[in-house]
Amino acid sequence: MTASLLSVGVERWPVAGSFVISRGAKTHVDVVVCTVGDGTHQGRGEGTPIYYKGETAEACAQAIRDFASAGSLDRATVNAAMPAGAARNALDCALWDLEAKQTGRPVWALAGLQPPAGLATAFTISLDTPKRMEVAARAAADAGYRLLKCKLTGEGDVDRVAAVRRGAPSVRLIVDANESWGGLDIVQAAEAMARLGVELIEQPVPAGQDDRLIGIEAPIPFCADESCQTSADLDRLSMYQAINIKLDKAGGLTEALKLAEGAARRGQAIMVGCMLGTSLGIAPAFLAAQRARWVDLDGALLLARDRPDGLGAQRGVLIPGGLWGV
Repeated sequence: MTASLLSVGVERWPVAGSFVISRGAKTHVDVVVCTVGDGTHQGRGEGTPIYYKGETAEACAQAIRDFASAGSLDRATVNAAMPAGAARNALDCALWDLEAKQTGRPVWALAGLQPPAGLATAFTISLDTPKRMEVAARAAADAGYRLLKCKLTGEGDVDRVAAVRRGAPSVRLIVDANESWGGLDIVQAAEAMARLGVELIEQPVPAGQDDRLIGIEAPIPFCADESCQTSADLDRLSMYQAINIKLDKAGGLTEALKLAEGAARRGQAIMVGCMLGTSLGIAPAFLAAQRARWVDLDGALLLARDRPDGLGAQRGVLIPGGLWGV
């Protein structure tokens, strides 16, 4: 089914407080939003630029305009001709949403998936002092979250995770090193995390230095994030026991589902994550996450406000909303 681009633009959404990782802090997020249509029905999609790849919301919006100017749009052409990234994600998801409207069938049925169920999501504890991270972890646990994700920086990480564990002694923990462990003894760091009950370590080494993990026997699985963008990356990532699928990296739900299938065939566990963004961007990832071992889809929950009819959260469990073709 083909469609035309009706609109594309950039929206700015404020973060609740600030979101801090090893690369810096964010007080807002800019997203690109596009609408496609066939004259009767319309579909929308949202993408959040991958900042470490140099993407901006304005450049993504222009990329969508440029691609759409060549003629009508369909998913196969979009995925074959556009590079992976937030622009393709927004356009791919808008086309899925449009097809759901055209056919009267939800996207999960169109994609051959099972009906979605509520998912317990991780809640991110931003990088801060150990004391403040302890307070944040306690508040998250009190709000019902049973899986917390700690942002780390390569310095003082054990103290930070120990503080989070004090604040939330009964939750499950995963950590995101954001490529910051390049100068550490990785086995020693992983063993320290294991003693604190951590069950997954995201991207310990910089992308491109993944071979450093070959032969390492760690008590916790490593998960490729920045190193894993699309299914084309899987053959070189056998040193990782898990991969983190993000639709903005993969370039949409179409490639995310392909990536999940490829990882499953290779025996790699699946995590589905997200960038900061509204429920319009999280809803497609919610479908991809139905088969994931770890779900990290708190991108809209970290905002000061969300779109009407967005995904709800009850005691840490995401509930489908009516905003997109879920």
